[in-house]
Amino acid sequence: MKLHNISINNLRRRKAKMAFLTIGLAVGIATIVTLITLTKSMAGDIERKMDEFGANILITPQSNRLAMNYGGISLGGISFDQKEIKEADLAKIATIKNSKNISAVAPKVLGGAKVRSHDVLLVGVQFDKELRMKQWWKIFGDVPKAENELLLGSDAAKVLSVMTGDTLTVNGETMKVAGILDQTGSQDDSLVFGQLRKVQTLLGKEGKISLVEVAALCSGCPISDMVNQIAELLPDAKVNAIQQVVEGRLKALDQFRRFSFAMAGVVVLIGSLIVFVTMMGSVTERTTEIGVFRAIGFRKSHVMRIILLEAGLVSLLAGFVGYGVGMGGAKLALPFMAESKTAVLVWDPMVAVLALGLALVLGLLASLYPALHASKMDPTEALRAL
Repeated sequence: MKLHNISINNLRRRKAKMAFLTIGLAVGIATIVTLITLTKSMAGDIERKMDEFGANILITPQSNRLAMNYGGISLGGISFDQKEIKEADLAKIATIKNSKNISAVAPKVLGGAKVRSHDVLLVGVQFDKELRMKQWWKIFGDVPKAENELLLGSDAAKVLSVMTGDTLTVNGETMKVAGILDQTGSQDDSLVFGQLRKVQTLLGKEGKISLVEVAALCSGCPISDMVNQIAELLPDAKVNAIQQVVEGRLKALDQFRRFSFAMAGVVVLIGSLIVFVTMMGSVTERTTEIGVFRAIGFRKSHVMRIILLEAGLVSLLAGFVGYGVGMGGAKLALPFMAESKTAVLVWDPMVAVLALGLALVLGLLASLYPALHASKMDPTEALRAL
């Protein structure tokens, strides 16, 4: 009889004990799969949510200006040798080492304008990039598409007494109000937005940029590295990281990972103990059987292979069951644990490989000592039980 037949027949005879071993190991694997999948899914959800809050790197012109404001009240300031950012230089941002971590680059040009006897702050933007960065914007009307179209903040629309479809004269140019922003509670409420190229022309700032907002996906890189890389390429600009956004994102992701790894370590230990105790009990019960094997010429390596083969078969089954149960548990738990209802479950094939590999390694390692113990049994002592 071949060794694998002996192992399979033994598993069939001891169905209850092997079922207990399979369930115990499968629960451990399922827990690990659930934690890892939830961590990946929730991290992705958090990253998407954090991206909605806008830029986390701000690029402004270098100057020796000392801002004079406190509590939101501006007292003015004195500026000497004010520099501008050249629009052509922005292409360099895409060449930094961590360029793959850049989600969006939104340049802006700012300047004062006279509209219906009111002084307004006119902002030129690229609306496709601006909307990608400010996904919380709600617009009544349409997003400006033509050069002569404007988007007004809610407060600016009230002060200027305009609605969508109305026209305004800005620095001698007739412009149409395409849309109005819903109340945001930020400085955007008081601004007038136009197409970047048109506003540059209206303000006489062709080819110049007042500031640049950069949204960076920094789960895989330090934000300080990206700031330094951009600063090296733009020596005439001041590059700052908005630390609150970045630190909040990285801290949340780190907490999820630590929780996952800690729980996985505990579950691995418990699963190992279950396999060890069960296999030791099985070896003890089979003392006579093992003695017969040794008496009829089975070598120590043969006995070890029989025990380890049984453990391997059970471990693979536990790995498959654990992966399926773990993914099902993650799918059920994700809506309750994620920050948004639109969170997507991450199906990573590497998690399946990890589940099967971990189950197999765990089962074999925990069964190694029982297998060694069985192989060292004295056939004479074992046969006395007959």
